[in-house]
Amino acid sequence: MEKTIITSGKTIDLAIEAALTQLGLDRDSVSVMVLQQAKGGFLGFGAQPAKVQVTYEAPDPVPVAEKPKSALGAASRASKPKASGAAVKEPKVEVVPKAKVEPKVEAPKVEKPVAPKAEAPKPERKPRPERKPEAPKAPKEPKAYAPAEAGSVEEKIEQFLKGLLENMGSAAVPHASKTGDNTYHVELEGQDLGFLIGRRGDTLDAIQHLCNYSINRDVEGHVRINVDAEDYRAKREESLRKYARKKAQQVLKARRRTTLEPMNAYERHVIHATLQEMDNITTYSTGTEPNRRVVVEYVR
Repeated sequence: MEKTIITSGKTIDLAIEAALTQLGLDRDSVSVMVLQQAKGGFLGFGAQPAKVQVTYEAPDPVPVAEKPKSALGAASRASKPKASGAAVKEPKVEVVPKAKVEPKVEAPKVEKPVAPKAEAPKPERKPRPERKPEAPKAPKEPKAYAPAEAGSVEEKIEQFLKGLLENMGSAAVPHASKTGDNTYHVELEGQDLGFLIGRRGDTLDAIQHLCNYSINRDVEGHVRINVDAEDYRAKREESLRKYARKKAQQVLKARRRTTLEPMNAYERHVIHATLQEMDNITTYSTGTEPNRRVVVEYVR
């Protein structure tokens, strides 16, 4: 079942953080609706904090079965006389002496011999077929990359990233390839690539930004370089699409707008593209970098 709480703070971010701390949840597990923007007032007068309504999923309560009333207690209550203004006289009980009863002498019982039961033959169990051990999965074959041509943009990209990764203490190897007009894709190969991806791809985005800035100073025109590792970009894009549809369904149900977490320009583009053809839903961005967010709003 869904539950909501309302929290306030000097900013919308502080109000959301207060709700997450109170609930012990992360940002992906809740839906946020802005109820009131923060106002600074004039000389401290008329200031208003930001208010948000946070919706989260809570487990349904388990119904407690009622204990049946004791029949003995009901009978004892029924047997009690009702109180009235007049005194109730107790009936006299005559005591009759009990007659002596002589104990009966029973004849000893003779046990009849019981014939032993013939045991039924147990059915023979068929031996279980032996399970063949599963063959170990063959490791993925490494992708084959063509070496970059001398003096090409691909070579410049690989040389820059090799130096950057070495300074970061990583042994990953970059492989650059041209995918379109002035567009290049770089795949990082190696072990422990999670360190290079970072939380929600923050480190990978920083590496990509530095690579674009450095290469575009030394080449004619403007090139776009996409840096990826372990297909993180495709996985993140699919995760964002699912996240956008979930939030849109919540907005349709509540008929209120909700503000998503801060995202970079590419991630905001994925959200807009996913929901642009959805009925009764509109999206727009608000705020400034790096805290620019997508707002999903209900429209009639």
